[in-house]
Amino acid sequence: MTITKTSAPARSDLPAATPGTTTDRPYFRHGTMLTVGALAWSSMIAVFGLNNESTVYQYAHNASAFLFQVGVLALVRVLWRTKAIGGGKVARTVLRIETGALALAMASTASDFLGLTDLDNPASLALDLFWPISMLGMFLIGIRIAIAGRWKGVSRFYPIVAESWAVVTVPAMGIFGEGVARWVGAAHLVVGYAVLGQIVARKRADGS
Repeated sequence: MTITKTSAPARSDLPAATPGTTTDRPYFRHGTMLTVGALAWSSMIAVFGLNNESTVYQYAHNASAFLFQVGVLALVRVLWRTKAIGGGKVARTVLRIETGALALAMASTASDFLGLTDLDNPASLALDLFWPISMLGMFLIGIRIAIAGRWKGVSRFYPIVAESWAVVTVPAMGIFGEGVARWVGAAHLVVGYAVLGQIVARKRADGS
């Protein structure tokens, strides 16, 4: 009796990833989540504005904002896996802090949706502050992505465009009022985060 022993295939023996598949594009779902969340929140702002006292607005705003925050959290996951802001301890700590800030911002959004937020309560007020804090953190991370240079091409600098939402929309409201800021905010989400989501969705495993 003859026994034939075949060794397990090496990594180079495995079938190559098919271009355009989720194997070739491991961050496709992450990027899609960001795009969907940005478009959902943008649509809400376009329809209802940035400030509206109606009950429908409160539910629509918080539901779409939460979906957007989930997308941003997915983006942070990609930044971690691709070492977009660096691979050292400081970079990992920054992303952990940003993840924590986003988690607290999401808790605040969920609290708003459920009608539990009371801004006269110091705890609720403190929790509410993590929404703008998390957005500011993403803007600073966008700058760091450009400096680190680990993401190449348009993806190196586009995060700054996307993550400047707060530093563009908030001053627009102060200068031009809610009527103008409404459209600035909605358009910026589409041009910024929605497009960034598609850039991320097309990234390869090495972040290129």
